[in-house]
Amino acid sequence: MEALPTLTLDEARAERRELRRRRRTALLLVAPLLAFVLFAFFAPIANMLYRSVYNPTLAELIPQTLEHLRQWDEAPLPSVETFASMATELKKLSAERKAGVLAAAVNQAYPGASSLINSTARRMRGLDDGIAPAEAARALRDADDRWSEPDLWHAVKRSGQVHTITHYLTALDLERNQQGEIVQRESARIYVQLYSRTLGMALAITLMCIALGYPLAYYLCRAPKRLAGVLMIFVLLPFWTSLLARTTAWIALLQPHGIINSVLLSLGVIRQPLELLYTGLATVIVMTHILLPFMILPLYSVMRGIDPGYVRAAQSLGSTPWSAFWRVFLPLSMPGLSAGALLVFIISIGYYIIPALVGGTDGQMISNIIAFHMQRSNNWGLAAALGTLLLAVIVILYWVYDRLVGARNLRLA
Repeated sequence: MEALPTLTLDEARAERRELRRRRRTALLLVAPLLAFVLFAFFAPIANMLYRSVYNPTLAELIPQTLEHLRQWDEAPLPSVETFASMATELKKLSAERKAGVLAAAVNQAYPGASSLINSTARRMRGLDDGIAPAEAARALRDADDRWSEPDLWHAVKRSGQVHTITHYLTALDLERNQQGEIVQRESARIYVQLYSRTLGMALAITLMCIALGYPLAYYLCRAPKRLAGVLMIFVLLPFWTSLLARTTAWIALLQPHGIINSVLLSLGVIRQPLELLYTGLATVIVMTHILLPFMILPLYSVMRGIDPGYVRAAQSLGSTPWSAFWRVFLPLSMPGLSAGALLVFIISIGYYIIPALVGGTDGQMISNIIAFHMQRSNNWGLAAALGTLLLAVIVILYWVYDRLVGARNLRLA
């Protein structure tokens, strides 16, 4: 056999330089995309993860008081200097109109602290600048008897930690007691219930999309090309319509005097209007309509690639049409079915607009509570913790999908 020609040293160096140049060129071409993904995807997620454990509010507002509390040996009450420092800093916060921020932060760990701190801050306005620590401490105690309760100071100390898992405990309906043990919250426990409701509604929406989307996708892939093209236009038509317009149309359909109730009343099926709007059922119905194309498109894409000869071969060997479908066609369409189910489930978990418009109290999902804490209560730490747990649920779901089906089998339209 003729030996293959070998490169000289200079030719090998030139080849390596050319390869490095091509790699740099390829990197420069994808650099804008990498920068966009970094700043639009990874940076917000990293910021959310950091905010969920970062709580600098008290450290910025009452740094001297927290310094004294760090030296507190858990005696019945903090030192006189701690009381005096709190009185002085409350006076300063009152003058700067920031006492409400402190009150809101401490109130999360000690219910009732909001009114206590605000009223005490107003009374500390008349405190002399050169007052002795003992007199300042006495003035703080006289302002409200609750300042002599150790639980209040424990709450201030816990809330003053710059890095804490308190938001995650709250998101799981947990808290720390006075001994530092993690226990169930004694106050309202709503977040675990909201997560359960969100997962249940997302599962119901996914199953309804499968029940409606699979037969339609099967018919589309078996229909004549012209008819299939027309039907595909109707499948894609919702993407050309505003989400708000579609949701408003469903409100008109589901309201007590809407089209559905009017038809049922005229036919004598019901005697009084059904409560369809502002319920969990309304959220499931509307979101199924919105997300149905995300189920149909992956299914149709996979089904179009399945050779009909496989089913005919199974039938020619004695299999019934149902057995051929169950044993041959369904397993081959499983990548599209699993991809559509995963896509619908993940999207429905984080949906916000539809539950806010048609869900009411029973149809609210965890995304609505996250928005509430970001827009109204300004508790960004808790909102970040809730969002992080939601992200963890999605990652776990994707991991389970990868283990059962395989991420390489994920096929979209």
